[in-house]
Amino acid sequence: MGMKDQFQDKAQELSERAKKQMAGAKDEASERSSQGRDAADQARERGQEAADQTSDRARDQFDS
Repeated sequence: MGMKDQFQDKAQELSERAKKQMAGAKDEASERSSQGRDAADQARERGQEAADQTSDRARDQFDS
């Protein structure tokens, strides 16, 4: 397996992890919606930030 393949595999893995984190954040946001809109918004923002960080890491590793 070449280096390019390894980076592509790692990027795919990190992308899938980001999607799972987003799904978890959505679930958490749904649970918190009954507690108030602010809590749900904060959970969604945290999920988006986590996904963005994971995607950025994947992109950085792929570009290296």
